[in-house]
Amino acid sequence: MLRFLIDTQLPFSLASKLKEFDFDAIHTTYFNAGHLMNDSEIRRIAIEQNRIIITKDTDFMEYYIVKGAPPKVFLLEIGNISNKQLFQLIETNHHWITVLFAHQNADMVICQNDKLVSY
Repeated sequence: MLRFLIDTQLPFSLASKLKEFDFDAIHTTYFNAGHLMNDSEIRRIAIEQNRIIITKDTDFMEYYIVKGAPPKVFLLEIGNISNKQLFQLIETNHHWITVLFAHQNADMVICQNDKLVSY
């Protein structure tokens, strides 16, 4: 089962959507620091709990490029879209998200509006 840590700038309700597809997902607001949690703390939790960071923050991609994984990163390069559009994107791609992270052992997947790219 894939385990996600949802970054602050994404909606809390994304955790529920991910759970619909049997993903284990928690939002940063689950933790005491919540929306004030910095990137290094998010990375630490993701490593300790074996979670994939799901984010729109390119800082996590830049860290991955310099340091590699862990933690794994699911970067959403989708611009400003509605929650409904975000949830539809997850629904459309949940199978491939599983394939890339669980079966092909990708360390980073970039989700764009029309494709997924893995590294």
